[in-house]
Amino acid sequence: MNNDLASARKLAFDLVQCLAGVEQVEVAVCPAFVHLQAVGEVLKDTNIALGAQDCYWQDNGAYTGEVSASMLADVGCKHIIIGHSERRHTLGEGDELINQKVLKVLGVGLGPILCVGETLAERERGVTEQVVTRHITTGLAHVNPEHASRIVIAYEPVWAIGTGVNATPKQANDVHALIRRLLAQKFGPEVAADLRIQYGGSVRPDNIKSLMSQPEIDGALVGGASLKADGFEKIVKYYMQS
Repeated sequence: MNNDLASARKLAFDLVQCLAGVEQVEVAVCPAFVHLQAVGEVLKDTNIALGAQDCYWQDNGAYTGEVSASMLADVGCKHIIIGHSERRHTLGEGDELINQKVLKVLGVGLGPILCVGETLAERERGVTEQVVTRHITTGLAHVNPEHASRIVIAYEPVWAIGTGVNATPKQANDVHALIRRLLAQKFGPEVAADLRIQYGGSVRPDNIKSLMSQPEIDGALVGGASLKADGFEKIVKYYMQS
């Protein structure tokens, strides 16, 4: 929940300028709902896709204040983040609700970015594997394998989000490898090999190379560092060099 309309448009314009010609990396930005239309106009016909930060799980109806996946598709979104840590831990969204959202996003032809990850207390208790397995298993329940190619998984250890402390490359890669195995069990090894698994959690220009050097990490879900164009540009271009 950052930026006013003018700064959101300027950030989008700056990103279009500094990332012009970048073709080796797929880039998407996910502004607040109220800025989607304006940012989408800036991104139109560029190499940067538009995404949203959440959606509701119904198509329409008396759900005051909610925004449906079909509405987001209508304004040009290609991706929707589902189950981000704040949605889970601040707003109380559970795995079953998150699954309903994933199914709805796939149903309207968009790509869900499903966020999974453990809290600090869960890591300290040694239950990271159980938590992530539950997030994946329940979050992707009833997903048609034909739609699997549109799914992106983002592993974001909650203890590393906005704290300046990120998981070590090995810690992140180990969890990514677990996620890949779970996806292979559900969709088959060939599909799982092609699915993108991103890391999110204090991703910065100074750690992107070491994270992206890991074999199971396919990209990054960038938080605070995406609010300044020059920092985000460095992350994208350092990623290209990794």
